[in-house]
Amino acid sequence: MKYIKAFSQIGIRDIALVGGKNAALGEMLSGLSRTGLKIPDGFAITADAYRYHLEVNGLVPQITDALSGIDERNTPMVAMVGSKIRNFIMHANLPKEIIAEISVAYREFCAQHGANTPVAVRGSTTAVDVPGVSFSGQQESYMNIYGVENLINASKRTFASMYTDRAIVYRMARGISHTDAALSIGVQKMVRSDQGASGTLYTLETESGFRDVVYICASHGLGESITQGKVDPDEYYVSKVVVTPNTRPIISKYLGGKHTKTIFAADGAAGISTRTIATTGEERDRFALLDDDIFKLARCGMVIEKYFTNKFQRDMAMDIEWAKDGLSGELFIVQARPEATGAPRAEANELPHYQLAAEASMLCTGRRVGQGVVSGTARVITDPSRMHELKQGEILVTDSTDADWEPALQMAAGVITNHGGRNCHAAIFARKMAIPGVIGAGDATQHIKSGGVITLLCTAGGTGSVHTGKLTATTTTDDLSALPQPDTHIMLNLSHPDQAFELSRLPVDGVGLVRLEHIISDTIRVHPRAILEYDTLEPALQDLIKPLTRGYSNPQEFFIQRLAEGIATIAAAFFPRPVIVRLSDFKSSEYACLIGGSQFEPEEKNPVLGWRGAGRYHTEDFLRCFIMECTALRLVRETMGLNNVAILMPFARTVQEACKVLDIMATQSLVRGEKGLQIFLMCETPANVMLADQFLEHFDGFSIGSNDLTQLTLGVDQDSDLLADFDARDLSVMKLMELAIHACNKRNKYIGICGDAPSKYAEITRWLVQQGIKSISLNPDAAVSMIKTIAQTEQTLGKRS
Repeated sequence: MKYIKAFSQIGIRDIALVGGKNAALGEMLSGLSRTGLKIPDGFAITADAYRYHLEVNGLVPQITDALSGIDERNTPMVAMVGSKIRNFIMHANLPKEIIAEISVAYREFCAQHGANTPVAVRGSTTAVDVPGVSFSGQQESYMNIYGVENLINASKRTFASMYTDRAIVYRMARGISHTDAALSIGVQKMVRSDQGASGTLYTLETESGFRDVVYICASHGLGESITQGKVDPDEYYVSKVVVTPNTRPIISKYLGGKHTKTIFAADGAAGISTRTIATTGEERDRFALLDDDIFKLARCGMVIEKYFTNKFQRDMAMDIEWAKDGLSGELFIVQARPEATGAPRAEANELPHYQLAAEASMLCTGRRVGQGVVSGTARVITDPSRMHELKQGEILVTDSTDADWEPALQMAAGVITNHGGRNCHAAIFARKMAIPGVIGAGDATQHIKSGGVITLLCTAGGTGSVHTGKLTATTTTDDLSALPQPDTHIMLNLSHPDQAFELSRLPVDGVGLVRLEHIISDTIRVHPRAILEYDTLEPALQDLIKPLTRGYSNPQEFFIQRLAEGIATIAAAFFPRPVIVRLSDFKSSEYACLIGGSQFEPEEKNPVLGWRGAGRYHTEDFLRCFIMECTALRLVRETMGLNNVAILMPFARTVQEACKVLDIMATQSLVRGEKGLQIFLMCETPANVMLADQFLEHFDGFSIGSNDLTQLTLGVDQDSDLLADFDARDLSVMKLMELAIHACNKRNKYIGICGDAPSKYAEITRWLVQQGIKSISLNPDAAVSMIKTIAQTEQTLGKRS
C-alpha cells in the first residue's frame, strides 16, 4: 500500500516517511525481538498521507495565511489561530485512497489479532528529537480505539493535532518551519495496562544527568496519568554498573500517592475512549511494580540504549514508555526516543553554590526541578481556561499541567504543581525552559496566595521549597576542570542520598564518611525499637508509623530496605570508588527525637559520653536494632552487588568492646577480609590512639574523628557557647592525630580523617598532608578550595611529580 507501512517494514532509515516514533518502534521490532524485548505490533500511516490530505484539500495556503503575523507570546491569538487551522483539517474530507488503505490495514490487523482489536493512535513527527528539542507530547494520542470508523476519525484528529496551540508555539520558539514538518501516525495494538500498570523509563537520572542509573516511574492504569502529571507516581532507580545474573541493584524505591488511574471507557470512539477513576486504598498502598518487573524493565532500557548507541555511533540516553498487561503480566515497550527531557543542565565541569542573604517562612516543598533561586509574583491558576492570566515573569502555581499549558508556560519564571513526578509534563517543560520548578507539592494552590511575592529555592538535593517574600542569593561556580589531582586521596563527607548523583561529578576518590544516623532520621524517622516492637506500641504511635511503612510487608522490612536504599544510592553514585559507611552513632538524646524514641531511651546527663556507638550494639536493649543495620549493609554489598561499601565502627572505647561488635557482625556475614570487605575504626578517643597497635590488629585502619577527639582530649563540650575557643588546632589534639597517623603508616594500614577540622581550617589540612595522612574527607562545600590547598602543600613537600 502507498500510505501504510507495517512496523516490521520500517526502521530508523525511514524517519522522513514515518517519523521518529514509528521508525524507532520498527527498528526495535526487527533488531531487538531476539533479546526478548516485547513490542506491540502495529502499522504506520505515513507522512505522505498527511501531506496528500493537505494538498488535495488545498489547505497549505490557508494554513500559511492563518499563521502570518502570529505572535507566539500572545496566548489568545495562538489559541484562535490553532483552533482555526485544526478546523480546516477536520472539516476537509480525508482522501478516499487514504480511507481505503486504513480500512484494509486495520481489517488485516484484526484478522491477525482478533475482531475489533483495540489500538492506540499516536502522532509521529518527521522532525527528529535532539537534545533540548523534543516533540514528545506535541500531538494528541488516542487510546482504546476500535472499529474502522473510529480509527479513521482518530487519525484525522491526530493530523489536526499538528496544529495544537502548544505545537505551534514550540515550533516557532525553536525556529522550526510549520510547513516543513509533517506527521505520520502510529497505530499500535493496545496493551491492557488499564488493568495493570504503565509509565516511563529513562536511562539516566534526568535532573543531574547522571548516566549510571535507570530511572523508572510507574502508576496503575494507562500511562497518560504520569505524563500529564495527574498522579504522583512510584519512582525506582536501578544501578547499571553492577547488573549481573547474581545481583539485583534496585537502589531506591519511592511509593507515590497514585490517587487516580486512567482506564478504558465503555466505547472506543475518539475522545471518550478512556476515563479517570480513583484508585483503591490497596492500590495506593502497594508499589505498582514488583521487584522482578523493575529489574526486567531496567534491563530492557539498557538493551535499548546500547542498541541505539551502537546504531548511531554516539552516546544515546533513551526516553522510553512501557506498559504492563494486567491480564498476561507481560511487560511491553510502547515507545522509545532519544532522551531530551532536561537540557540545558549544569555543565559537567561546573558546580554551582548558592548562599542566601536571609531566610523566610516556608510555604511548601516538593520535588526539585532545575537549579537556581527565583522570586516573582505567584499566579494561582487551577482552571486551564484561565491560563492567559499568567503574565511574563510570574510563577505559575497550579494542580498539574499538560501540553496544552505550553503557550502560557513560555512566560513563567518558575512553576509549582500540586501533583506530578520528576518527569511529568511540568517537570520536563521547566527543564527545557531552564526555569526552577517545585513539583508534587501536595497543596500548593491552597497555601500560596495569588498575587503575592514568593521565592523558589531549587539549589541542591532532591527537594525544592517555596518561601514567602523575595529572597536573594549569591551564586558562585566552581570550575572542576582546572583542579589539580593530589597524591593524597580526597574523599567526601556525604550523608544525604539525594545529593549523591550531582556530587559524584566532583574529582574525588570516593566517600570517606556516610553517617547512617542522617539516613535514619531523614528517610525512616522511627526509632529502631519502635520498629521491632510495633505491635506493643500505643495506638497513637502506631498511627504515626503506619503511613511511613506503606508498601512494605512489615515495619522491619521498611527499616532495612529504606536504610539499604540510602546507602546504595550513594554507593552507586560513586561506584567503583570506595564508600565508607559509619554505623549509627546517635546519642540517646538524638535517638529520643525519633518517632517512639522517648520510651526506649535513657535520660543521660551527658549523652556525648554515654550510651552510643559501639557501646550500644552488643547490649541486650539494642542488639536486634544493630542486626537490622547489618542486614541492610549485607543487602547493599551482596544482593545489590555494591561491594565498594566499607564499614566504619564508631566510638569503641576498648579493644574488647570493638571485638564484641566484630563478632556480632561476623554472625551476619560481615567478616573483615571476606568478599573484599574492609572494616575501619573511628579514631576519636585518646584510648584509640594510645592503644593503636592493639586496635589495628582487628581493623583495616583508622578514620580520625576530629570533633570527638578534641572534646575528649581537652575535656570540652563543643556544643557549649562558653567553650567555643577550643578546636582541633590545639597542640594536644594535633599530637594525638600525629600518633594515629604514624601508627597506621607504620603498619601500612589505611589512615584518613573525616571530622570537620580539614574542611574548616586550611592550616590543619596542610599539617595533615605534612604528617603523611593518606586520605582526607571533606564537606562538599569545602572540597574544591581544600583540594587546591592539598596540591599546593604536596608541591611544597616535593611529593607530586
